Amino acid sequence: MTSVAVVILAGGEGLRIGGEKPLRRLGGMRLIDRALRLARGWSDALAIAVRHCAQTPSVDAELIEDDEIAGPLGGLAAGLRFARSEGRAFLLTIPADMPFLPPDLLHRLSAAIGSNCCALASSGGHLHPVCGLWRFSALDRLDGYIAQGGQSLKGFAALAGVVEVEWPANSADPFFNVNSADDLAVAESRLP
Repeated sequence: MTSVAVVILAGGEGLRIGGEKPLRRLGGMRLIDRALRLARGWSDALAIAVRHCAQTPSVDAELIEDDEIAGPLGGLAAGLRFARSEGRAFLLTIPADMPFLPPDLLHRLSAAIGSNCCALASSGGHLHPVCGLWRFSALDRLDGYIAQGGQSLKGFAALAGVVEVEWPANSADPFFNVNSADDLAVAESRLP
């Protein structure tokens, strides 16, 4: 899909892991660099959404700041604006803290989106709203959602029109995310 931009959501504080989660190392590589490596396989229009630019120093990608909106919804808003500025019709969002995302993520989401506003990944009956393909036109609906007090990425997806795409969840769930030191140790044990 050549009309897609990719934004890595990296604006969270990461308090459960002691802060600076995107900079934590897994197998000798920072989580943010793992996400960048995967994202570069999907698009040449790439950015990292952060609360403030000092959050992820020394990265080889454009940094965009969240739109003063709490949580991943702020990263989505900034990402949709980025996709529009790049002339892309779609935005793929991925988080910095899911180091095992499936390589077919973009392909399966784009095959499923149809006329929906977004397609979101799901595994084991759990929706992963930070892993989604969004039409940049979702931005038109987002401002109204926020003005009415909306703060949930999942809630916005439901309002905008979503299709869920299921991946098998087993002991090696591709949407496993690193939130704590224990999670980082589990992720380390999964590396080849």
